[in-house]
Amino acid sequence: MSPQFINFLYFIGALCFILGIKGMTDPKTARLGNIIAAVGMLVAVIGTLLKKEIVSYEWIALGFIIGGIIGALIAIFIPLTRLPERIALSHAFGGLAASLVGIAKYYELGAEMGSAKMAAIGFEVLFGSMTFTGSMMAFGKLAEILPSPPITYKFQNQSNILIFMATIALWIYLIFNPATSHFFYIMVGLAFLIGILIVLPIGGADMPVVICLLNSYAGLAAAATGFVLENYILIVAGALDGGAGFILAILMSRAMNRSFANVLFGAFGAVTEESLKKQEEFYAGKVKSTTPEEVAYLLENARLVMVAPGYGLAVSQAQFVLGELAKVLKSKGIDVKFAIHPVAGRMPGHMNVLLAEAGVPYEDLLELEPSNALFPEADVAIVVGANDVVNPLAREDKASPIAGMPILDVDKARTVVVIKRSLAPGFAGVSNPLFIKENSLMLFADAKQALQEILNNIKGVVSRLH
Repeated sequence: MSPQFINFLYFIGALCFILGIKGMTDPKTARLGNIIAAVGMLVAVIGTLLKKEIVSYEWIALGFIIGGIIGALIAIFIPLTRLPERIALSHAFGGLAASLVGIAKYYELGAEMGSAKMAAIGFEVLFGSMTFTGSMMAFGKLAEILPSPPITYKFQNQSNILIFMATIALWIYLIFNPATSHFFYIMVGLAFLIGILIVLPIGGADMPVVICLLNSYAGLAAAATGFVLENYILIVAGALDGGAGFILAILMSRAMNRSFANVLFGAFGAVTEESLKKQEEFYAGKVKSTTPEEVAYLLENARLVMVAPGYGLAVSQAQFVLGELAKVLKSKGIDVKFAIHPVAGRMPGHMNVLLAEAGVPYEDLLELEPSNALFPEADVAIVVGANDVVNPLAREDKASPIAGMPILDVDKARTVVVIKRSLAPGFAGVSNPLFIKENSLMLFADAKQALQEILNNIKGVVSRLH
C-alpha cells in the first residue's frame, strides 16, 4: 500500500482522537467521543498493518489474541466500580509495550544507531519501564493487594532522587556511547525499580494525581516509540495522551491544593497509632447516630436534597440503589442534586461514571462551585462514603494537612446525614469535625445496605398512603 494512503489513514485516525477527546469533555457527548476515539484507533491499526515493512502477520495475530484475552479478563473481573484499577492496568501494559519495543530496537541496532535514535530509545524505555512498574504498584494499592497508606523509610526521598539521577546519567552516557550495552540494561533495570519506589510512599488520597501522571508518562513513552519506529500516528497519539494526562494531573493537584512535589515526596496520609488515638479522643461522646427510618422521614419532608458521593459508594456498589432513591424522591416532588468533587473516588470522573451507569440524569450532576452555592438552601445533605472532600478542616484550620483544599460545603445544609461504616479517617489520615457538628447525624452501615433500608422505608410510606 502506498505511503500516501497510509498517511491519509493516520490523518483520519489523529482527527478522530482529537474529536474523541473533545467529545469526552461533556458528559452528554462522552459516550460518542469514546466511540469516535475507538474508531480512530481502529483506522490507525489498519493503516499500520498495511505498511510494507511487515513481513509476516503470525506474531501480530498472536499479539492480538493475547491482548484480546487480557483485555477481556480485565473487563470481566474488574467491574466498573473499580474503574481506577482498570485504568492503572491499561497504563501498565501501555508502558510495558513501549519499553519492550525500545529494548527490541536496541537489541536489533545496538552500536549502529546514532545519538538521536539512542536518545529517543532511552527516553522511551525509561518512561515506559517507570510507567509499567509504577502503574502495577498503583493497581496493587487501589486493589488493596498492597497497603494503601504511604510506605516510608529513612532517607527515602534522597535515595529515590539519587537513583533517578543515576539513571538519567546512564541515559546521557548512552546517547554518546550507544555500544555499551551493559549500561543500557542497567538503565532498564533501574527504570523498572524507580517505578516501584516513586509510588511506594504515595497514599490513596493522591491516587487521582498519580494515575494522571502515569497516563502522561505512558503517552510520552508512546510518542518516543513513534520517533523510534518512524510512525506518525504513534507520535500524535502519544503527544495527545501525554499532554492530556499532564494537564489533568495539574487540575487534580489544584483540586486538592497540593503541589507535585508534595504528592510525590510528601508521604501524605500516613496514619500512626498516636494519630488514631487522638481521633478516638476527638470523637468521644460527641457523635449523634441515626437510623434508616429517621433518615427516610427527613428526606420525605425535604424540598431539596444534596448528595455527596465518595469512594465508599464505589466500594459497596451502591450507585443503583442511590439512583432509585433519587427517582422515588423526585416522584414525590423533592428536588435531588448530586455534588461531585473533582477528586471524589480514586480518579477524575469516577463518581460521574458510576452515577451515569445508574441512570442519574447528567443535569443532576453538579460540579464543586454550583454545588456549594446550593448547600445553604438544602434541607438535607447526604454524604455517601466520602470523607476528605467534605472535611471542614480544609476551610477552618490553616495548620491542617488539607488546609486550602477546595471541599464540598455539606455542613452548610440544614441537616447532614453521613453514611459511613465507621469513624475511620479518610485517605488524608485526619479527623473530620463534620461528624460531630450540631447539624450532623451518622448512619453507621454499608452504603448499599443503608440506602436500601432508607428506600424501603420511603416505599413503605408510599404504599400505606395509596
